[in-house]
Amino acid sequence: MKSSITRSLSFAVFSVVLIGGCEDTGGGGSAPTKPEFAFVTNNPSDFWQYAAKGVAKAEQEFGVECQLRMPAGGSAGEQKAIIEDLITVGVTGMAISPVDPANQTDVLNMACEKMNVLCHDSDAPKSDRLAYVGTLNVNAGRKAGELVKALLPDGGKIMLFVGTLDAGNAQERRQGLLEAIEGTQIEVIDTRTDDTDRARAKANVEGTLTAHPDVACLVGLWEYNGPAILNALKDAEKAGKIPVVCFDENETTLEGIKDGLIHATVVQSPFEFGYQSVRILAALHKGDTSVIPENKILEIPVRVINQDNVVAFQKELEALRE
Repeated sequence: MKSSITRSLSFAVFSVVLIGGCEDTGGGGSAPTKPEFAFVTNNPSDFWQYAAKGVAKAEQEFGVECQLRMPAGGSAGEQKAIIEDLITVGVTGMAISPVDPANQTDVLNMACEKMNVLCHDSDAPKSDRLAYVGTLNVNAGRKAGELVKALLPDGGKIMLFVGTLDAGNAQERRQGLLEAIEGTQIEVIDTRTDDTDRARAKANVEGTLTAHPDVACLVGLWEYNGPAILNALKDAEKAGKIPVVCFDENETTLEGIKDGLIHATVVQSPFEFGYQSVRILAALHKGDTSVIPENKILEIPVRVINQDNVVAFQKELEALRE
């Protein structure tokens, strides 16, 4: 039988065919189905294809099924609808990357009353979620800030780009970067948001190049911001002239690093987001709470990818896609 991940990916990112259901505890005599969980992302970015692979591996290893749900517009409202649907169909656990954690506490707590809930990628520590699985984004932001410092030892103006500053991971990456460059002559002009609109993401860069011709470095905090920056620079015939630091392993970003057009990217391990989230949910379903760390955080470390290691890293990704 195909995994639920494979089936889910064959449909539109917001619409999924529900499969299985929660474990049958009734007395009807039918064989119990596999426990069913859900892995909810914050947008339909290519970044999540690697998380889907981790989810699929965990499904096989732990004998469970897991829906992959992606809000097509990357909005908190879409996530709310997904959560309500998951409660209705009765999944037994959910791992979610909340779009707007500060304002999603109530809906997350509503889910926590019905199922085991984890956060991944973006945390909601004020909610009743059981644990967070993913990057410590302040630390990741500091790594990006150190890269910028090395590029601009004498200071200069930089612009930051991200989908939304409502998301915890965006806030924390920005915070870490600002901490790293504190006390230097590096000036952050602004942080431009795009609400996950790819055309707007590129337009934000184009506007920056026009309004701030003296910008010394461009920083993308979300996965698709790196390609948006690079494409805008190419159109303006400035690729390779303004250094770029970004996040995640978009293939366009990696090719840009190989070509010397992007300085470096700070990568996470989305495969582990998926695998570890399902592993924990499967254990909790069996009553094993020892899988929850004492501090309720399972950190997945980040890495810096540059021209020295980009080819080897691409080979790692190819192996994951097989």
